[in-house]
Amino acid sequence: MNENKTNINWYPGHMAKTRRKIIDELKNIDIVYELVDSRIPKSSKIKDIDNLIKNKKRILIMTKKDLCDLNITNKWAKYYENKGYYVLIVDLKNNDDYKKIIKVTHEITKEIQNNRKDKGLKEKAIRALVLGIPNTGKSTLINKITGKKVVNAENRPGVTKEMQYLKTNVGIVLLDTPGILWPKLDDEVGALNIAATGGIKKEVLNLDEICVHILNTLYEMYPEKLKNEYNIVNNDVMEMYETIGKRIGAIKNNEIDFEKVSLKVYNDLVGEKIKGVTLDKWE
Repeated sequence: MNENKTNINWYPGHMAKTRRKIIDELKNIDIVYELVDSRIPKSSKIKDIDNLIKNKKRILIMTKKDLCDLNITNKWAKYYENKGYYVLIVDLKNNDDYKKIIKVTHEITKEIQNNRKDKGLKEKAIRALVLGIPNTGKSTLINKITGKKVVNAENRPGVTKEMQYLKTNVGIVLLDTPGILWPKLDDEVGALNIAATGGIKKEVLNLDEICVHILNTLYEMYPEKLKNEYNIVNNDVMEMYETIGKRIGAIKNNEIDFEKVSLKVYNDLVGEKIKGVTLDKWE
């Protein structure tokens, strides 16, 4: 049960195809909505996004505000603001939070409309590219801004497969894209964080590895969460598994059912039972 170097990787063909299409479509885009999971504001940021979107105007949208540790996530937000990003931390389940995005979009693109006005042209619908790794809330955001369910929004990666333009009644046209990762997840902790928060299909993961990562990270950063959720008070991995196994009835003939324990811990984090955590440490 040692936490060895991870071999996590998941880069389906549609992701490579999406990247090529984004590059082709970029000339028609006015602003980019870059979504990251506020629980992993560093790990979930697309590594080469600046090369992908060049100098387009951008809003960095940190989703799942209701699940993160705001104290740490706010520090990451400030870090990105200092780099010149416009950052919004939102809870897309909240009926009004998405309106901040609409407001800021029109503020940032006012120059575009003013230039059109100077040329005697009407205002245009702003074209916004919605980008992010899988499971950062792109579909939920789109459904909120359009005011109806136009795309499937599920708490798992790989639901959106094709790019499509979607009209709204707020002067914005959204370009929905499938979640994209990068070909090689060479940041070990980042890859584990993405996996632990549902950004990679469960079927390709070693859940024991992900569970050990979750338990060790929570013990280091949020020991009270482990105490409250599982009555865990020390960081010996085998004892952790045994304690959880007894708690959920996953021990038979003194043997731990590792698979059941790992699935339980994974589901508790991905299924949003464990809240108030940001896994990207602030140093």
